Amino acid sequence: MGRIERIPVAAAATERYMARYFAFDHLPEGPLRDTSKACHDLAEQMMAALPSGPERTHGLRKLLEAKDCFVRAALDLRETP
Repeated sequence: MGRIERIPVAAAATERYMARYFAFDHLPEGPLRDTSKACHDLAEQMMAALPSGPERTHGLRKLLEAKDCFVRAALDLRETP
């Protein structure tokens, strides 16, 4: 098996590892959980719709980075009177 044929297998393993970071059940009800769930749902949609490979893995990594930013932004919603 050539290197190119192994990439989807490696990408799938990386994606399964990353998927745990899209969990939202541990967050309290409210803006943090809602924001995290939206990113979780999009990640699941992309994993179902697109073929496994380096570009999908990179996109999920970028979405994970964005989720972290969105959740931090949602912290301001809790602190606003």
